[in-house]
Amino acid sequence: MAKTRIVASLDIGSSKIRTVVGIMDDASTVPNIIGVGIAPSTGLRKGAVIDVEETINSISSSLEDAERMAGEPINHVFLGVGGNHIDSLNSRGVIAVAHAENEISEEDVDRVLEAAQAVTIPSNRRILRIIPKTFTVDEQKGIKYPVGMTGIRLEVETHIITGFEPVVKNIEKCVLQSGVDVDDIIPACLASAEAVLSKRQKELGVVVVDIGCGGTSVTVFEDGATLHTSVIPVGGENVTNDVAIGMRTSIDTAEKIKIEYGSVIPEDVNDRETIDLSLLSKIDTHLVSKKQVVEIIQARYSEIFVLVKDELAKIHRDGMLPAGVILTGAGAKMAGVIDLARETLNLPCQIGFPQNYDGVVDKIDDPAYATAIGLLLWGSRFESRHHAGLKNINFKKGMTSLKKWFKNLVP
Repeated sequence: MAKTRIVASLDIGSSKIRTVVGIMDDASTVPNIIGVGIAPSTGLRKGAVIDVEETINSISSSLEDAERMAGEPINHVFLGVGGNHIDSLNSRGVIAVAHAENEISEEDVDRVLEAAQAVTIPSNRRILRIIPKTFTVDEQKGIKYPVGMTGIRLEVETHIITGFEPVVKNIEKCVLQSGVDVDDIIPACLASAEAVLSKRQKELGVVVVDIGCGGTSVTVFEDGATLHTSVIPVGGENVTNDVAIGMRTSIDTAEKIKIEYGSVIPEDVNDRETIDLSLLSKIDTHLVSKKQVVEIIQARYSEIFVLVKDELAKIHRDGMLPAGVILTGAGAKMAGVIDLARETLNLPCQIGFPQNYDGVVDKIDDPAYATAIGLLLWGSRFESRHHAGLKNINFKKGMTSLKKWFKNLVP
């Protein structure tokens, strides 16, 4: 009889906190989702805690909803963190192969990755992930996984993702005070990509653009490895604020206008078409021009995609990614967003829906759940590492668990 285990993920965003619970057994390769919880994120702003008590209450509410649906208690979670504090850099590590016959072992891979993390970063930043991009054995470049090969000199090119230590600690503290342990902390940009990308897309070259409330994350893959990550400090919150200012409404009314009538195609709206705000709010009761609303939204989304284009230009991939653009996050559901992204970025574009899971929970077939599902997939694939006591890949211990991790990363 196959042994089953519970895996849970917690996606802490600036607008919503989402919890997803799944069951894994030895016979299955994907999690079977049995519970989902969602709660307004009232204690955070742009990914950072601004009110500890409200944040704990929001996390607890999301966890309780998921537990109620799943019928199972949640004791530990894979935690996703995002926000403008996330940063990245590239690094290189070099070692001499230690084995007498010059055969590269897992220990050599561990050592070269440790060497790659010996970079100068501010003391108030935490390394969240060190991602191997490619290895070089002597003069042979482009190697994905060098264990078993023969050589004298081993090099690795890595991509390092860091977070602002106080922000990460505060989020982790709020989760712990909500009554659950944290198995691992994973950058949200990697989690959303895990849910929506295939290995072929990562090999060809693709960018995942996750449009959240507090910001937009940009993650570029090429040759099966993470090439670039960044966070643009513009997101759905800015769109709502623009509508509120432009239409002279409250923030709550502006959010309802955006959700009910939002679009980025002004050409499809009649000049005389109006929105009666009394149908949406008891405070704002005047009429506003729908075309003006759409023009405001289009301007802000155009800015987001221009900033994404600038990020791609920095790494010389502007218009050069064959697998194109995958849009995720709640902001990806805006009407007309695919055409605007395609036109601005000069790349094929599609909405990224979570995949590689089972279950009958319909509402998670939504780009807004990409990060939560990605965290669950991450947890289901690498959970054994954490239960062995090897948490967070801190690279001073637990490095021998990387073999399985590598084989899931490379095509």
